[in-house]
Amino acid sequence: MPKYSHLFFDLDHTLWDFETNSIQTLEELYAKYHLGNAFKSFNQFYERYEEYNDYLWSLYREKKISKEKLNFDRFHTPFTEVGITDESVATRFCKDYITVSPTKTNLMPNAIEVLTQLKKTHQLHIITNGFKEVQFIKLKNSNLQQYFYKIFISETIGASKPKTAFFEYAIKSANARKKECLIIGDNLDTDIDGAINFGLDYVYFNPNKNPHDRNLMHEISNLKELLTIANSH
Repeated sequence: MPKYSHLFFDLDHTLWDFETNSIQTLEELYAKYHLGNAFKSFNQFYERYEEYNDYLWSLYREKKISKEKLNFDRFHTPFTEVGITDESVATRFCKDYITVSPTKTNLMPNAIEVLTQLKKTHQLHIITNGFKEVQFIKLKNSNLQQYFYKIFISETIGASKPKTAFFEYAIKSANARKKECLIIGDNLDTDIDGAINFGLDYVYFNPNKNPHDRNLMHEISNLKELLTIANSH
């Protein structure tokens, strides 16, 4: 029997190609809303959006702002910088983004192949900090839902990764023991630190081979590498 019987996967950037899907959606909406009349380029808009989005997500994870404020401000703030002060524009843009983005189906390379193999020998679960209505659409549209036994979403649990409460709830609900569990994620702060703090084994998925100074248990750049780790005894 493999050492691990329960594999807990992050969703965005680990299985679902968040960056590609998000950029495709934002490019479509950039054209739809004629934002080229205000921004010098799509890249200018995207860089400002990314900066605010990352910052606002960090506040949301700490429960310092609401979901609504996160969704609105990440668009309204860069809009106001270029003179688009009408709040209704950001409101409509935000609604369109949340509607369109999760319908995109780009996945990380080898995701389906690896999940198909692992499902034969392991119980697979999703652990994500995303919004429930959005994450379920992603899973359904990209045909990922069929691979997972349990789906754990921070908004439903009431705690976000890396909080111990999140991991404790997921492990308990999966009826698993810590030593049977392996966490797989792309974020050092949420996935990996969360696993470490709760005493779980983990795999850091680093497809872009971003440099860091951490001494990690497992690090992979291709999901296929997970097969060897997950099936170790």
